[in-house]
Amino acid sequence: MKPPRFAPSRRHFVKTLGAAALTAPFFTRHLRSAAPSATLRHASFGSAGQAWADIQAITSNPFVKLVAVAEVDLNRIAQVKEWHPDVRVYQDWRQLLEKEAGNIDSVNVSTPDHLHAPIALSAMQLGKHVYCQKPLAHDVYETRVLTNYAREKKLITQMGIQIHSQSEYRLAVALVQGGAIGKVKEVHTWSNKKWGDLGAPPPSTEVVPDGFNWDLWLGGVSSRPYIGNTYYHPENWRKRLDFGTGTFGDMGCHIYDPVFNALALTAPLSLRSDGPAPDQWNWAINAQIRYVFPGTKYTADKTVAVTWYDGEARPPADILALVPPPAVEQKDAKGRVRNLYEQGSIIIGTEGVLHIPHIANPRLFPLEKFKDYPMPKVTGTHHWSDWAEACLSGKNPSANFDYSGPLTEAVLLGSVAVRFPQTELKWDTAKLEFTNEKKANAYVRRTYRQGWDVKGL
Repeated sequence: MKPPRFAPSRRHFVKTLGAAALTAPFFTRHLRSAAPSATLRHASFGSAGQAWADIQAITSNPFVKLVAVAEVDLNRIAQVKEWHPDVRVYQDWRQLLEKEAGNIDSVNVSTPDHLHAPIALSAMQLGKHVYCQKPLAHDVYETRVLTNYAREKKLITQMGIQIHSQSEYRLAVALVQGGAIGKVKEVHTWSNKKWGDLGAPPPSTEVVPDGFNWDLWLGGVSSRPYIGNTYYHPENWRKRLDFGTGTFGDMGCHIYDPVFNALALTAPLSLRSDGPAPDQWNWAINAQIRYVFPGTKYTADKTVAVTWYDGEARPPADILALVPPPAVEQKDAKGRVRNLYEQGSIIIGTEGVLHIPHIANPRLFPLEKFKDYPMPKVTGTHHWSDWAEACLSGKNPSANFDYSGPLTEAVLLGSVAVRFPQTELKWDTAKLEFTNEKKANAYVRRTYRQGWDVKGL
């Protein structure tokens, strides 16, 4: 199996940290529950799918040791055991934290969205540093709690928006902030994914497979019958209201990231959905959500609109016409032709237009104007090892919760807006409430089923 992209060498790691990072006093000072040697003792919540990708990337760092894994489906643990034969396996994430609290320094939370906040907060309450997959949490309130707690306790955090650390997105940010397209007037951003599935769940006719703890998988969500054929597990939970956050939750944190970063955006003032609403079970597709953010020094006006589209929805034809296809096909590392229009953003400025494909180098338009434009020099880094190194050095990486928390909040407000189509929702971020549609506030904070609540949530 190939190593993750940007996998660091031990020499690179030592050079980055410096000799001081190899001494016990340094660890005592900077790592709250530090190991007595230059090793970051790590636990993973989740073992397959995205969790396995995160485990590979994090442990590619030569100073990280995987100590324990929590996995509700023991049928998915074989790969981790093969690569890490000494790892201790738990089905219940709470038991892992209870029994391994003194043996670990850091965790990654790579579970379905509904479990992110309970696990991440519980780990942070034990002083553990956290790498959490996007979106940071299932709802806005949970996200705010994680952000504030990490800041208060000075824990080292990172959200799993790995393109944030790659050169493609860093170049896009540098171009906007360097003034290549002037002041930004509006933004259109989209994903072709379809994490929606309207309609009632099928009848439950299957028994829970051996080795899979359905109750632990549900966590704080209300109890319900298990449905086989991948209706929930292992990935279609993204379509279900109680477990996932739709396409905008899955991809919004990725695709909004360079826009949010480049424009230095904060919380939106208002948002409006002009796409279909979810039903009582599932998210819809073909969303169209218009956000209005306060203007910044990078925008042309006092406010700036950022419109999200997913599924088959796209920006208007006149907007797409601003970014014509390249004269020569772009190909990925495997020689496959890139479709630059499946996912991405178009940022319209007073002096030009920037197209940010997901994932390829950004493109400036009109071509005649920018054909000789001097591109800023940027480099990519290893998103996972940046975090692991930060856990040892005490310096927060760039996608820490202070950055990724507000980004996630903005994205997840879309999961409220789609429930109130054709309604402008005015948002008060300080109070965490909508000021003009009180019914919408019921979706800012969820209620956990009895016995599954976590202190602080």
